[in-house]
Amino acid sequence: MAGTASAPRAGLAGARACAAVMLSALIGFGCGIGAWAGDVLAQAAPTPPPTPVTVVTLKAQDLTLTSTLPGRVVASGVAEVRPQVDGIIVERLYEEGAHVAVGDLLYRIDSATYEAQVAVAEAQVAQAQARLTSANKDADRVSALVERRATSQQALDDAVAERDAAAAGLKVAEAELLAARIDLERTTIRAPLTGIIGRSLTTQGSLVTAGQVTPLAIIRTIDPVKVDVTQSAAEIIAWRRGTTAQRLAGAQPTVTLTLADGQPYEHTGLLTAAEPYVHEQTGVVTLRLEFPNPDELLLPGMYAQVEMPQAVAEGVILAPQEGVMRDRRGRPIAYVVNDENVVEERVLTVLQAHGPHWVTSDGLADGERMVVAGLQKIRPGATVAPAERDNAPDGAGEGANLAARSDG
Repeated sequence: MAGTASAPRAGLAGARACAAVMLSALIGFGCGIGAWAGDVLAQAAPTPPPTPVTVVTLKAQDLTLTSTLPGRVVASGVAEVRPQVDGIIVERLYEEGAHVAVGDLLYRIDSATYEAQVAVAEAQVAQAQARLTSANKDADRVSALVERRATSQQALDDAVAERDAAAAGLKVAEAELLAARIDLERTTIRAPLTGIIGRSLTTQGSLVTAGQVTPLAIIRTIDPVKVDVTQSAAEIIAWRRGTTAQRLAGAQPTVTLTLADGQPYEHTGLLTAAEPYVHEQTGVVTLRLEFPNPDELLLPGMYAQVEMPQAVAEGVILAPQEGVMRDRRGRPIAYVVNDENVVEERVLTVLQAHGPHWVTSDGLADGERMVVAGLQKIRPGATVAPAERDNAPDGAGEGANLAARSDG
């Protein structure tokens, strides 16, 4: 019975073994077919085309580096109009905000009192003249009597003294008449400066006094204008030692102005003066620049930024800002396309901004092609299809603000 039971078991085990061997063979055959099919599909699939990108061919050049300094526009001439005599304003003779020239009529003060003073002074001059005439005649008569020995020398001396006193009295009267006429003339207030006069700070009928604190109006000359900026004492020392002048050899001596709206001013200026004083708390020196203002666009008190030349950088590259990024370390980087149209990553040394470009002294070379569009689709080592950009950069793009980008 035992032998009979073991025989079926042995046959069952053999059948199972045979089935396992057949299953393994089928699996191996299926895997071989799958691998063969994958190879065939891979060979049949087309190679993806290179990624199109836009590039700019770089060019080395010499560039004047500048620093941005804050400043304020001030008038080149300011005159506060004040009365020089007392009286009542009877008339205003100009339009507020108009252009005036030296000598133009501005105000008229009631002149009746000063006309009377002139009349009194004229009478005093006539009286002094009469006294001088009489003294001259007396002196002549006494002189003739002395020659005939009809009177004493003392009488002649007294007559001459009286004549000299009358002459001095006439000069005093004439001086008083001149002063009276000056006061009368000052009742008509004239412009002491050529420029633009502002609003009137007084009205008709107001009582004004000579040398009062409050001006009647203010005249400002705004063509040209001055711009006061501040610069650190260390930079001023470099100027005075001549090192800045050496660095600026061959640079443009003019300065440019950027207005409060961010737009550049069309005219350039020149440095005219530097105040010989360093502020104790801020450590800066005030510089004064002069700009032409024919259109009267600049007004006193305006805030502006001045681009001051600092040095001349030789052989630098202007990299479009839209093609510059930052890696994880914060370093500025750019992608360039080599002769095989393969992308390479470059770490840049940025000196400063220059319009829509970054001024770079290291990392880029003359004649290289820098990627400025399509940056998000490529990585270093990728093959690309570069196309040169025709139009000028607008300063905005994928990397205009040195956007963060990963290393890998």
